[in-house]
Amino acid sequence: MTRLILSSSDSGAGGLLEARLANCVIPLRPRFVWGPLPSQIELEAWLSSRPARHEVSGSHWLDLTGKRFAEARTEGPGLIEFCARFEAVELWIDPDPNAQLTLIWLLDYLRHHAATVSKLTLVQADVQIGNCTPEELASWRVPVVRVLNDQLEAASLAWQAYCQPTPQDWFRLLGEDLSALPQFGPIVLALLEELPTGMTGLGATELRMLELISAESLRPFDVFPGETRRNKRRTFDYWEAGALLDGLAHCPAPAISGLDEGPFTIEMHDDRSRYERYTKSKLNVTALGKAILAGAEDFSRFNPIRRWWGGTELTNDRLWRWDPANRALIAPSSSIES
Repeated sequence: MTRLILSSSDSGAGGLLEARLANCVIPLRPRFVWGPLPSQIELEAWLSSRPARHEVSGSHWLDLTGKRFAEARTEGPGLIEFCARFEAVELWIDPDPNAQLTLIWLLDYLRHHAATVSKLTLVQADVQIGNCTPEELASWRVPVVRVLNDQLEAASLAWQAYCQPTPQDWFRLLGEDLSALPQFGPIVLALLEELPTGMTGLGATELRMLELISAESLRPFDVFPGETRRNKRRTFDYWEAGALLDGLAHCPAPAISGLDEGPFTIEMHDDRSRYERYTKSKLNVTALGKAILAGAEDFSRFNPIRRWWGGTELTNDRLWRWDPANRALIAPSSSIES
């Protein structure tokens, strides 16, 4: 039986390919936890067929497949057309928030294509697939679940909620039965926790950075999130974490001092002297940072806020917040959604 695996990360796809678990392994890795969501038209174009030459690199799923798929890129098939070449299609999905968002987006898209769904199965990993060796992956005995209406309906409900211009529908998912997608339930809360909290104006990853620096003077990469790091938050990747740290340090009223370089861009990484200055920075929490950690000050009172959380644009005058103690969503008017 010819088998295609769609993976949620490059590292996972590489290990699965070396483990020879399928005839073809392709990573699908859009980023949905950072920045504005692509429009529905852009998302559909990303998965549809396209000419061999197209103007914007990265605007099509084949752009991210690497050198092994040069022939497919020349042909330019849509994902559905490509799946039709195989007798079985498996989704191998990591447990982190962005991978789970990729899963619900993909299932919401595929539910309109019955022929693909009929041969679709799901492997829900409880660890990062890319952290496993090919030998470990080859010996895995993870349940392979056939994708049925329960999974499709849960995914569609969740994806539509995430795309809304407020977090209200997403908040209501806390009361929904999402057991059809066993790794997804915790992600609902994890993403709500990245909304600015009611007392501090910062999300969970930013607060964890402050907490670590307040305990001892640290260098920037000491506070980046990761499974083996002291910051266990797993919503944001390397580049996004760097941008969050920039936002805490390079703003009108910093919560962190000592970050000697920035912004955290490819250009900074390509400049050896700038990169070394960045890595050697010794970070400390400012007086404002200490007051924020004590719950006595709000970061957004002193600094401009403009970022995206799913389909919601967060600004100072439209700042949806999360109350972790009461597990409540706080609207910009300060009324609590329940």
